[in-house]
Amino acid sequence: MTETTERANVGPPDTRLWEQIAKGDHAAFTELFERHAEAVWNYAYRLTASWSQAEDLLSATFLTAWRKRGDAQLVRDSALPWLYTVTANRARTEWRASRRALRLVTKLTPQDERDHADDVAARTDAQRRLAAVVAAIAKLPASDREIAQLCLLGDMSTADAAALLGITESSVRARVSRTRARLRDLTPEDTP
Repeated sequence: MTETTERANVGPPDTRLWEQIAKGDHAAFTELFERHAEAVWNYAYRLTASWSQAEDLLSATFLTAWRKRGDAQLVRDSALPWLYTVTANRARTEWRASRRALRLVTKLTPQDERDHADDVAARTDAQRRLAAVVAAIAKLPASDREIAQLCLLGDMSTADAAALLGITESSVRARVSRTRARLRDLTPEDTP
């Protein structure tokens, strides 16, 4: 059991905290943050391959959680899947915005000058590869995408994913294997 999972098992369940947060309880929100911040940051880092972007996504995710405290309902006992979903959505939105900005810069830059974006792209090859994997995950069917986000990007154990999804652990392992094979087909050769 990981340290994050152990911390999640101490104190009231997430659903009870979420009910208290919906009523504006700052202490419950702080406890939820302390319980899941590390896991959300790690997930955000795996989505972006950037420490600073992971920090920004962590902040944005919990800001969204606070803002949606009265509207959002947890379906399962853990708030982590909901937090992962918010993180992934924010990461995709930021990725699309950065791609639009990069296209605009490319259009505005004279062709004979060396573009600063090329230098940045050369130094962030790991981010490009991770973005290719994230884009490939977005093309997967919903059930495979969920498995990829939880087990491959979220580093959740197959046992935890099985409990969370209400399926057997062997089904999760089979889905992970199938998802990895599909991702190999969807990503370029130089993507690990």
